[in-house]
Amino acid sequence: MLASRLSSKLPQIARVSSSLTRQALARNYSAMKMAVPSISEHPTSLYAFTEEELMFKDTVARFAREVVQPRVQAMDDAEKMDTEVINAMFENGLMGLETEGEYGGAEASFTAAILAVEELAKVDPSISALCDIHNTLTNTMIRKWGTPEQKEKYLTRLATDTVGSFCISESGAGSDAFALQSRAEDKGDHYVLNGGKMWISNSGEADIFVIFANVDPSKGYKGITAFIVEKEWGVQIAKKEKKLGIRSSSTCVLNFDDVKIPKENVLGKVGDGYKYAIDSLNEGRIGISAQMIGCAQGAFDIAVAYSHERKQFGKPLSSYQAMQHQFAQVAVEIEAARLMTYNACRLKEEGKPFVAEAAMAKFKAAKVAEQATSYAVEWMGGMGFLRETGVEKFYRDSKIGSIYEGTNNMQLETIAKILLPKYK
Repeated sequence: MLASRLSSKLPQIARVSSSLTRQALARNYSAMKMAVPSISEHPTSLYAFTEEELMFKDTVARFAREVVQPRVQAMDDAEKMDTEVINAMFENGLMGLETEGEYGGAEASFTAAILAVEELAKVDPSISALCDIHNTLTNTMIRKWGTPEQKEKYLTRLATDTVGSFCISESGAGSDAFALQSRAEDKGDHYVLNGGKMWISNSGEADIFVIFANVDPSKGYKGITAFIVEKEWGVQIAKKEKKLGIRSSSTCVLNFDDVKIPKENVLGKVGDGYKYAIDSLNEGRIGISAQMIGCAQGAFDIAVAYSHERKQFGKPLSSYQAMQHQFAQVAVEIEAARLMTYNACRLKEEGKPFVAEAAMAKFKAAKVAEQATSYAVEWMGGMGFLRETGVEKFYRDSKIGSIYEGTNNMQLETIAKILLPKYK
């Protein structure tokens, strides 16, 4: 109704010339307001969460503080995820966030899942990465394109006791994600998978893998197909990478040597894997944005609190205007990235176009995380450079945001492709 009434006014408005006086423009605007209902009848902010989402956010924040935080430094030192933390994640419903209740999931909204990723990252971006990739990529793939039998078999395990991994990147297929060399050959009642993957998150802990391989290289990317593969069928962990940041989140090289995959484990349609990957990664970028916001906020909270305690020349650091201005500027940037992320999140939930907004949010959040964590180290001086405060870990963890699930340059490519046609 609003759209139709507004449309009826457009010809009249279009005839208004640029020579109109300010008074005439004001009269026209007043007439237009009278002709249509108020567009702000039900205003909402980007902080308008449901009661369930707010409760979930608070619960995850408490879980992060009480369960994860005491183990963060030890996990980072060992470069290994504590199995007790992983088990607690399953017990508290954090590994089946959007999964339906019939499969043991929490049936949370997408926004609640994003809030969970953000809250975990405020304490440890590594555990946040585990949760994010498991939920927004692996679970989402099976929820969206799995058969009823696949959902019953695998979503139940993924929600209750089994870590999942999303496997697309290869040595020659990073930003060019569809230059895959892994091959799945049709053998009648099964496929035989050969090849390998690199930079695969969660792979050290996972027992269920969503793997992309080409079933017909002559078709190019249209031969790419997704498969659900169990580790015991022959997935080999060839190497666990030693990384700059998110060290306890496993990143491994995988090898496949004549891995036999039953036909019933094709995920979705043969040859449509590239479509599923694009869809999942577009959505997953919002999760990475939330992870980077949490990383930035975690470092910011520690450093600003420290500035009230640390005294120089007889006064707290926080009392100096130069420090206050830096705090304010970084707070503005974190808030901007957060609102961009929440906006992309709601657009996705509402079924509206969100790809450009997700790319913008990820690009912005990655930049802000690097900036905020770098400042946090500087604000704390020598203490910020020590491992015991945790700020230097946030600094190291922030760098991955500009790399995985699409580098910053790839986000700019995505934004430009959507933006430029509007000006032709």
